Amino acid sequence: MPQFYLPPPWETQKPHPLPAELLHHLRVRRISEGEVIPIFDGLGQIASATLVRLGNKSGELAVTNVKQDTQSEPPYGITLAQGLAGGDKMDWVIEKAVETGASRITPLQCERSVIKLHRSSDAERAQKRLIHWRAITQAACEQCERTVLPQVEPIQAIADYLSTAADDHFSGALKLIFCTGEHPSLSTIIAPLPAQNIILLIGPEGGFTPEEIGLAIKAGFQAVSLGKRILRTETAGIVAISAIHAIWGR
Repeated sequence: MPQFYLPPPWETQKPHPLPAELLHHLRVRRISEGEVIPIFDGLGQIASATLVRLGNKSGELAVTNVKQDTQSEPPYGITLAQGLAGGDKMDWVIEKAVETGASRITPLQCERSVIKLHRSSDAERAQKRLIHWRAITQAACEQCERTVLPQVEPIQAIADYLSTAADDHFSGALKLIFCTGEHPSLSTIIAPLPAQNIILLIGPEGGFTPEEIGLAIKAGFQAVSLGKRILRTETAGIVAISAIHAIWGR
């Protein structure tokens, strides 16, 4: 049985009301009163929960055996800063980034992005996408048994994102931008280094413009390559995350 997300704070002294989404999941899976399900709070805690009541529009869980469990989390943070891709590609990227261990996902509006969602007139559409992507993140954690929900940030223009390179978000992290052409390979850069927080900057369909690459270099990013083959935008980040785990021993 997969684990289920129950937002904190948890009540252990009295029955915990079921959120509407979890109520729906339990009804779909035909979970009966008295059954025990595994739950997580998205902050690293897990527990057992007994379904004590299940009505048409409400229900209650009894939460027990609460403990901290972050064994599925890598000891270094991986931020995937992903250029917005068209169609359902972003959904796929976010799902697989969660499964492979990203701790933060930042969607970026780039010059060559097929969709445009950073303007003030697009605010409602962008917010709906963000809610949708966070739901995908939750479902992916339930499936792959991660106990910490990765953060999905609001869509940002790439220039605005890179202008914050001196902020705490970037502090002490290894910053890499993936480009085509003659650049050092990912393994060449990270193999000699100890495992550490890392930011991966991936372009949209068509890649980054020269101006965007220049801004990234000024912000402290190193240009690296994933090899001689040109990967799709939805493939590159997942390959990079997987390679990092392989090289740094995960």
